[in-house]
Amino acid sequence: MSGIRQIKKKLSRMSTQKVIVSIVFLFAPLLLLFMFTYLPFFKMVQFSFYDMKYLGERTWVGLKNYADIFTRKDCFDALKLSLFYLVGSFVQIAIALLFATILSFPTKGSKFFRGALYFPSLIGGIAVGFIFKYFFTHGFVLDTLLTWIGFDAETLPYWLKDKSINNWVLAGTSIWRYMGQNMVLFIGAIASVDTTQYEAAEIDGANAWQRFRYIILPSIRTIVTLNLILAISGALSAFEMPYVITDGGFGTSTYFVLMNKLAHTNQKVGLASAMAVVLLVLILIITAIQKYVEKRMDSDVPRRHRRRKIK
Repeated sequence: MSGIRQIKKKLSRMSTQKVIVSIVFLFAPLLLLFMFTYLPFFKMVQFSFYDMKYLGERTWVGLKNYADIFTRKDCFDALKLSLFYLVGSFVQIAIALLFATILSFPTKGSKFFRGALYFPSLIGGIAVGFIFKYFFTHGFVLDTLLTWIGFDAETLPYWLKDKSINNWVLAGTSIWRYMGQNMVLFIGAIASVDTTQYEAAEIDGANAWQRFRYIILPSIRTIVTLNLILAISGALSAFEMPYVITDGGFGTSTYFVLMNKLAHTNQKVGLASAMAVVLLVLILIITAIQKYVEKRMDSDVPRRHRRRKIK
């Protein structure tokens, strides 16, 4: 009996030690997470109610900074520029889904094309910005290539200065950079689809579009939603391309570029903090809407099956 008691005491000591070790190991990362994530976030929310610089006195202004975001022309125009990148994000998702569907099945050279299309995602944003800065500069790479195929150099537009096209050009560079990342996620999702569904569809005489619509797309709906959330949040927070390529000039100052300028150049820390909070709220709202739509679509699927059975 005494031996059993000793064993129980040892087990209780070991379990206590495990709990202590677990708490110690969890305390450090949780402390770091709080110090470098949550604490700065709460301070940013606090700063958004003040008229302040990094150094000096603070003046309480309440919701004035938030009102300025929707009344100042530069803030509202910067927010509207997100629409260019938003359209680009949908194009990006569509192209990524197209290539993922093609390259998910055994074809000659599929591995090479996967790597080639994913390669831009491995290049740093600053490097991509400088590449396209010289590519689109008037008289440089793109203009030279166009003159080789018969275009007159004098009639070519200023790709980065012409306000009618420069934001579309910058949105196109974002598509080039991030499309491969979306494609890889789609390829991984398509690989998890049960192959017997393709065999059954082939026996039934389904064509490629029908296989995509009724097998692939419903099976990867979760990944499509995830990519849409990432693409839309990226569109709202576009920074690297307009900052490096045009420095926000010629009407290309996006929401993030303007926020950086207000915070670090103009020292309007309170207004910049309010812009960051508004951006976070917009992303959360869009995510909630997408989740709601996804749930509605999932709930409509059983209803459709029931209607078919009744008919």
